Amino acid sequence: MDGVTRVACVLVEGFAAAALERCEPVLREQPLAVVTGAPPATRVVEANARARADGVRPGSSDADATVRCPGLVRRLASLDAEAAARHALLEACLAVSPRVEEAGPGLVHVDLAGLRRLFGDEAAIGQQLRRQARAVGLEARVGIAASRTAAAVAARVGPTVHVLAPGAERATLAAVPLVTLEWSEALAATFTRWGLETLGDLAALPRDGVGARLGAAGLQAHDRATGIDRTPWALWSAPVFWEEAQGVEWEITTLPALTPVLGRVLERLCARLVAAHLVADALDVRLALASGGHHARSVALAAPLAEPAPIAALLTLDIEAHPPSAPVTGVALSARVVPRRAAPGGLWDPPPPAPRDLAAVLARLTTLVGSANVGTPVVVDSHRPDAWALVGFEVGGPDTAPSAPGAPAEPGGVSSAGDDSCDAAAGALALRRLRPPRTVTVETRDGRPAYVGDPAGGGTGVVTCAGPWRASGDWWDVDVWARDEWDVALADNTVWRLVHDRLRNAWLLEGVYD
Repeated sequence: MDGVTRVACVLVEGFAAAALERCEPVLREQPLAVVTGAPPATRVVEANARARADGVRPGSSDADATVRCPGLVRRLASLDAEAAARHALLEACLAVSPRVEEAGPGLVHVDLAGLRRLFGDEAAIGQQLRRQARAVGLEARVGIAASRTAAAVAARVGPTVHVLAPGAERATLAAVPLVTLEWSEALAATFTRWGLETLGDLAALPRDGVGARLGAAGLQAHDRATGIDRTPWALWSAPVFWEEAQGVEWEITTLPALTPVLGRVLERLCARLVAAHLVADALDVRLALASGGHHARSVALAAPLAEPAPIAALLTLDIEAHPPSAPVTGVALSARVVPRRAAPGGLWDPPPPAPRDLAAVLARLTTLVGSANVGTPVVVDSHRPDAWALVGFEVGGPDTAPSAPGAPAEPGGVSSAGDDSCDAAAGALALRRLRPPRTVTVETRDGRPAYVGDPAGGGTGVVTCAGPWRASGDWWDVDVWARDEWDVALADNTVWRLVHDRLRNAWLLEGVYD
């Protein structure tokens, strides 16, 4: 089965009406007609299922539609709403398969190759496509067949997920009545005059003869009846910017009235991002004004987000600080997106903080201590055993913690590269470094430590010592250093790591062995 080419067709019926219902979900419970033109020449462009059940059809006049359906709700056609819904449907399908094709408004073809291992059989794949479409606010039908043409017919007839068995497509399509599909008025009249009732009747006619009499439209109709594809795939790829827009039928003059519109647009945009496993890194706000101009703002986010509530609060604060110069008649939001990253963690590790919370903490720390003092400690490529530096902390990034061997495990950037305690056998000593090192006084005998005094009081003699281990570096720079390291066992049964700074002639207690 995996070697057979299989295609799904995802269809949203009454797409212009579905796009407006996506902007105003309450319209799904009412008969809706999408109209264009100015009275008295207003015409119906599309109608939802409730309006079609009452006899409202595309092309009918506004007056005729009102007579047929007294409770009809009319909305002007919105190109912005249709464009946003079209992209939302394509992105929802792209989350299931990497090969999708836009075949028209509300019509997407999906290549099913290799999806069986991810989602199960073809019926399960069809249900997954419907769930993805519903997640972005669209109700879809799905047809599955061996060709795009056959799948498109299957999506229009039968159950909401209609799977045509491999090899049985033509026989199944033959029984479909012609009147259940959409044809131009000229073709429909011709089929009636010829006495054709089903797709099988049309497929039985010679293709060349149909083309000679009806032209290109007749050839396309014959291919539709036989379920044959004659055009190559035109694959669709997601845009860099993801946009949602909505116009309003009145002028908005106050921020409290604008906030709900912003919230609805943002909810649709975030639903699309979640379905595609993306997050917004920045937002571009474009408000259409009654004066004919636009009010544009760019809002950067402290951390990538896909939750509408915190983004809406940030947009409201920005508009309050920079109000538009005229009443608002439309809202458009465009998101610059980045892939959603999985949070690192282990089975026994506590859950990491939310990215926005971590970003807020980092911002407060930077304000308090400065950007040069906030970051991730990393080991510097140096012979100096305690050399370290701070690098910028990337929220949610792959480098939020040092991963190189010997990286510091505690604040201050202490390197354990020179210690054997990390891989030592059980019972071996472990060096506990002091940061910063403590100044001590040391008496020497024959150049070796003999007595150690602590400035805080007291002192003790040295029983034995090992060293010195001499190191130096950076002689070509202002940060030149030279030091001798000693391990000393004291009379009080403790073992210290002493460092003699040869340039300053100072002794330091750098660590204690535990």
